[in-house]
Amino acid sequence: MTAGEPLGVAVVGCGTISDQYLTNLTAFPDLRVLFCADLDAERAAAQAAAYGVPAHGSARDALAHPGVELVVNLTLPAAHHDVAAAAIDAGKHVWNEKPLTLDPVSGAELVTRAAGAGVRLGCAPDTFLGAGLQTARRLVDDGAIGVPLSGLALMQTPGPESWHPSPEFYFLRGGGPLFDMGPYYLTCLATLFGPAERVAAVARTARETRVIGSGPKAGAEFPVEVPTHVAALLDYAAGQTASLVVSFDSPLNRQGFVEITGTEATLALPDPNRFDCSLRLRPAGSAEWTEIEAAGATAGRGMGVLDMARALAAGEPHRASGELAQHVLETMAAVEKSARDGEFVPVAGAGFAVPAALPADWDPGVRMR
Repeated sequence: MTAGEPLGVAVVGCGTISDQYLTNLTAFPDLRVLFCADLDAERAAAQAAAYGVPAHGSARDALAHPGVELVVNLTLPAAHHDVAAAAIDAGKHVWNEKPLTLDPVSGAELVTRAAGAGVRLGCAPDTFLGAGLQTARRLVDDGAIGVPLSGLALMQTPGPESWHPSPEFYFLRGGGPLFDMGPYYLTCLATLFGPAERVAAVARTARETRVIGSGPKAGAEFPVEVPTHVAALLDYAAGQTASLVVSFDSPLNRQGFVEITGTEATLALPDPNRFDCSLRLRPAGSAEWTEIEAAGATAGRGMGVLDMARALAAGEPHRASGELAQHVLETMAAVEKSARDGEFVPVAGAGFAVPAALPADWDPGVRMR
């Protein structure tokens, strides 16, 4: 990264989620998106044209581009490791969409590979950097709920096949409600409680096949290869516990439910899949909730990429780190194993350092020098 210059970025994977990323990455003054890449050349060209990106082509072309310093990897989960590994080997910093990889072994290899190459590895979700969850972090750190004791997290939907035009990957290895939505809830809990130590879980698959409900493939049936309802208990090393339910089997659509209970109050958090929303606080002995407006940045997906670029320029750790994502991956793998084996399972790995809260005046739209 040349001092004073925006960090050169390539987006690899121009599917549905790339619109949210490209909207922000092309607006952040610390970044310059130079390349859009995809297996579908027409899709890469269309996204480049739509967002004013000067070049497009294959992932290999993106890695060969002399100005690209950071690769934003938005490919399907099955490709996360290989695309990221190739970028690291080419000397590029990497931001992966969640999950980091499909399994802890390949995730740990990626973390080690990046460290050995001297490049940064970051991973979604970066929603915990948004105003909603950063406000919650400040409240907990300032003692607003007393000593944190427990967490409750809940996400129930009928599944994404009703609205997503190509939902098959949600029901393959690396998908399902645990690997697709679990990272939002588990990352939120991890940044408040620290590393998880052991888990117990049950899991079920409601139907062996699902039907696409919209788009050009509407009516097509496809197989389900992963559990579609997961319930887990988590023990954290610092002494807290949490209950988590994530499901694609519920006709009731109920998302974004997270509560943290402490010795002095209960805090109802915003949806961990969002960057904004207000919070509610209910002190011990009170029958009423007090609403608290969130304060901070709400730009959206890509804030973690921006934080990486700024941390890189400042020589500081970035917050949505590969180590945090690896711990979430280890936690999800332990949940899977517990549901399969019917017993408590320790969460492997060395854990991670809880990232520092964002400064209250952190502004995505103001260039940091």
